[in-house]
Amino acid sequence: MPLDYGVEVTRDRIRFVDYPTASIPAGSFRTLAQLLPAGQKRVALMAIQANEPILTSKISGAGQGASIAALLPDGKRAAAVRINDVSGVAGFVQPNDSVDVLITRQVGDNNQQITDVLLQNVRVIALDQNAKDANGAPAVAKTATLEVDQLAAQKLALGQQSGSLSLVLRKPGDNQDNPVVETVALNDLRYSLYGGVQYPAAARVGAYQASAPTAPARAVTRSIVTRPAKAFAAPLKRTNGVEIVRGTERTNYQVGGL
Repeated sequence: MPLDYGVEVTRDRIRFVDYPTASIPAGSFRTLAQLLPAGQKRVALMAIQANEPILTSKISGAGQGASIAALLPDGKRAAAVRINDVSGVAGFVQPNDSVDVLITRQVGDNNQQITDVLLQNVRVIALDQNAKDANGAPAVAKTATLEVDQLAAQKLALGQQSGSLSLVLRKPGDNQDNPVVETVALNDLRYSLYGGVQYPAAARVGAYQASAPTAPARAVTRSIVTRPAKAFAAPLKRTNGVEIVRGTERTNYQVGGL
């Protein structure tokens, strides 16, 4: 029968089958005594489907419980970060998903707020104290446990003290990291707010460089138009009175006091 994370491996949940000697998977068990030593239990560390071989990498050690540490590959660490309904992608992040970690903090003398990509393609081990999938149902968690190396664990610890962390959910199977990422500052948001004025990226990876926004040269479109026709070839003369034009004739009338 299927075994979920944390379920105890018992005699009634398993069966033995004949296997070709040349195809026996590494870490398999050949006797019940190897799998379940007397007085010691084992539990599943990941979902095991029916008729799937039980391997040492999929279950806990003899007499041990379902420990997150047992799920870690060699050289990896489990680091927990604080999240909420916004930074945790509205609860849609599940164990075994891959995420990018963003950090938003203030830098410089004027406390300019910026956002950087701190880590890419990080596997989520658990949410809160749940290390198995929730069948796709969104659930808001307060803590995410991530599988990282030693240096990345230090970055996460420092990042939580210097700013706020957010998770960005990645498409399953997307293992391509972006080698060049940009630092996003408040000025970069103005491009969409004031459409048409491009503000350059504040900086590249590593350091923030303040720069004044610059607007690109405006495009000028020229068109040809016709001028209004003139009534007379000669310009009108100024007189000390009133000039009345009737058709093509004009008459001046003197006005007293002008």
